[in-house]
Amino acid sequence: MNITSAEFFCSYSSLDGLPGDGRPEFVFVGRSNVGKSSLLNSLCARKGLAKTSSTPGKTRLINYFLVNKELYFVDLPGYGYAAIGKSERESWGPLLSDYIRKRDEIRLVVSLIDARHPGMASDLEMMEYLEYCDRPFGVVMTKWDKLKQSEKMKARRTMESCAPKAKFIVNYSSFSGDGRSGLLAQLDNFSQ
Repeated sequence: MNITSAEFFCSYSSLDGLPGDGRPEFVFVGRSNVGKSSLLNSLCARKGLAKTSSTPGKTRLINYFLVNKELYFVDLPGYGYAAIGKSERESWGPLLSDYIRKRDEIRLVVSLIDARHPGMASDLEMMEYLEYCDRPFGVVMTKWDKLKQSEKMKARRTMESCAPKAKFIVNYSSFSGDGRSGLLAQLDNFSQ
């Protein structure tokens, strides 16, 4: 996949009013501090496309980005830690699960996992839910550059054993761009 254009499209707080134009959707999920916004900016080669913050849990809406005028990248609110009220965090549960379960336009879910913490319970639960919903998913191990060389093989093996049904596992660094071409190639497999 060659990304020639990417722009913010719209944010949604419910499933009502989501785009009905039939464009394929590539969904990005992960814990609140996994680096979804940084990955989207890196992947699209557009600084500031998705808002980044040092405070986890800033994404509170379903954010749509129009890519190449032909498909959407969809950034879902992070699960796990977020410095927000319990009631708001609980409202994300049904929103995220209903979106993943009901949205026909989803071509692929990209599950972002912090490479420093593979195999966390919340990530495993998300992958189990994706399997339950029969959604194809791939894994991107973010913050790969933060691992020492000796930690990389162990993290990769752990992830491979935790995600045997993943369509792919890509090691990714938003800082250096390592893994970008590999992830774009994997996304291309699902864009037809």
